[in-house]
Amino acid sequence: MGLMDKVKKASEQAVAKAQEGVKEGRAKLDEVQAKRQWDALLRNLGAAVYAEQRQSGPYEAVTTALQELDDYTSAHGAGETDAQSSNAQSGDAHSSDAQSTGAPADGPGQGEAQA
Repeated sequence: MGLMDKVKKASEQAVAKAQEGVKEGRAKLDEVQAKRQWDALLRNLGAAVYAEQRQSGPYEAVTTALQELDDYTSAHGAGETDAQSSNAQSGDAHSSDAQSTGAPADGPGQGEAQA
């Protein structure tokens, strides 16, 4: 019976590893789907802002897109944008851009008179 016990134990370990792999796969799939949904919401907002600013589109589309982002954020937390992830990896890009261009970090016109 010693051999059968070893086989049973090995099969139980294999099943446990397979279940762990499935669990990790589902988590990764959920993460990818959430990122796609966040990206689509941001794309919709960008399209609405562009249409409103450049094509005389309705502002209501912008407010709708913002509300959808707010709803998503309430339900899932804020999605991470490409800019946020690159800033987290390489430091704050905004402050380094301001230093390299000589522009104030808070943007032109903030606390300065425009010429």
